[in-house]
Amino acid sequence: MTDDDPKLEVLDQTPPEDERAVLSALRAHNNQMLGPTDRRDLSIPIRDGDGKTEGGLIGYTGRGWLCVEMLFVPARYRGRGMAGKLLQMAEDEAKARGCTGAYIDTINPAARRAYERQGYKAFGSIDNFSGDYGITWLMKRF
Repeated sequence: MTDDDPKLEVLDQTPPEDERAVLSALRAHNNQMLGPTDRRDLSIPIRDGDGKTEGGLIGYTGRGWLCVEMLFVPARYRGRGMAGKLLQMAEDEAKARGCTGAYIDTINPAARRAYERQGYKAFGSIDNFSGDYGITWLMKRF
């Protein structure tokens, strides 16, 4: 090992300063390669009568796309089109921000069906990703 070789180690927790350093370097690289990003967070919480967040949609828009990172519908609202409502609200906002499409992933077969009802199409998957469940990536162009 020379002085020019990096020090590498496997950690089971990510120190916040490490995450910030890697994210900052990655964003700088992507900005140089693709131009400055227009990334903006997007959040649609589902709140109970007391204002406590029970679920919702969390994602962001950037480079012309909506990325849905998390979508959770509490059991009492399932089967009532809530996932579709959340997605439609997020898509409407994404369109207003100039986006031309959206993407999401899931291992939940019921969620996949809900996304497909909203017009999302599968474009990749890994079978048996976790036990008998596969993971599927879905997208939709507006």
